[in-house]
Amino acid sequence: MSGSDLLGNGSDSQSGIIDEAHLKRMTLGDRGLERELLNIFVRQSATILDRVVSHDPVATKAAAHTMIGSARGIGAWRVATAAEQLERAVGQGDEESVDEAIAALKSASAEVSAAIAARISDYA
Repeated sequence: MSGSDLLGNGSDSQSGIIDEAHLKRMTLGDRGLERELLNIFVRQSATILDRVVSHDPVATKAAAHTMIGSARGIGAWRVATAAEQLERAVGQGDEESVDEAIAALKSASAEVSAAIAARISDYA
């Protein structure tokens, strides 16, 4: 399976890990910009995940909110949904839900990072 298959395609854009049509709209079809945006997302998501596990509710909620915007920017809908769940769970103060949401966010982020790595290797 190629990196572009992992990202999805225009005909079924939400079945992929990243919504290909959305990503193309956000980058105006510019492959260089796409690559730069995806690399930024990978770096930023690693930093955000470090903040999420800090057990500081304010930092966790802010990091989750940042992740929502970043994920939506590239069409990583599963990551955005997981980050939204985390933001809500922190707001409710339910530690069990927070832990579950962190696990879901880590999983979705790892999936997207792997798809991005495959995609970037296809650029070469």
